[in-house]
Amino acid sequence: MKKQRENQEEENRQNINEQTDNESTAPGNTETEPVSSPPGEAEPDSTATKAGEDNREAQSDKAVTDDRMLEEKLAEMQDRYLRLSAEFDNYRKRTLREKMEISKYAGENVFRSLLPLMDDFDRALSHMGTTSDCTAIRDGLGLIYSKFNEFLKQNGVNEIDSLNREFNVDLHEAVAKLPAENEEQKGKVLDVLTKGYYLQDKVLRFAKVVVGE
Repeated sequence: MKKQRENQEEENRQNINEQTDNESTAPGNTETEPVSSPPGEAEPDSTATKAGEDNREAQSDKAVTDDRMLEEKLAEMQDRYLRLSAEFDNYRKRTLREKMEISKYAGENVFRSLLPLMDDFDRALSHMGTTSDCTAIRDGLGLIYSKFNEFLKQNGVNEIDSLNREFNVDLHEAVAKLPAENEEQKGKVLDVLTKGYYLQDKVLRFAKVVVGE
């Protein structure tokens, strides 16, 4: 009798459990237990997420601004380069033109200074045909020669002193050799056929000389 009662109670408990399980799995029952975060893990903070998004947007805006500034700087440098290139090209052309003009008219002052000497020669030649006074003609030519010699000195042209000097291959050009009358004349210039000249400290023309041997 007692055992039969226990079996009946056990059977009632099983029916109650089955009914509870059916109710929890029945359609339309959408209630779920809240999912708790694992121990030690904080719940997601919407404020922190918003701040992160704002930070990313700020960094993106800054990158765009930096790119725009770099592009403007590059355009400015390219414009400056083009201007400098054009200015240098103009300077090069102007300098080349000035050099050509200097080379073309380098002797302008020299030739202008020679014109008065040409005038003197013209006057001397005209008088030679109308006068028989050789002394006057000689004096006139001597005056022209002196003026011309002074003109050369003013322009840095000076005569090489060669007569009775030791023969020097850096200054003289031997065109003939003659027997020396004494030992002192050996290796020296006995006669100057064509004068030599310096231009400042440079030999403008070698002197053509006769050397004793």
